[in-house]
Amino acid sequence: MADQIDQAQQFADAHLQDSLARVAAERPTGPSLECCEDCGARIPERRRQAVPGCTKCISCQEEAER
Repeated sequence: MADQIDQAQQFADAHLQDSLARVAAERPTGPSLECCEDCGARIPERRRQAVPGCTKCISCQEEAER
């Protein structure tokens, strides 16, 4: 029988998995845009490859996350 610490760990693990699934579901999918949807600047190829589905340049993405 699981004690309280084991139960707490199971709860934390389940919560973490739910959170990760929610973040993954919100992440854009598909091809990255070539130009930022906010400012129109060209998104560097390395960013488009590193972040599939990106729609903003680094500057606009940083601003959106603030």
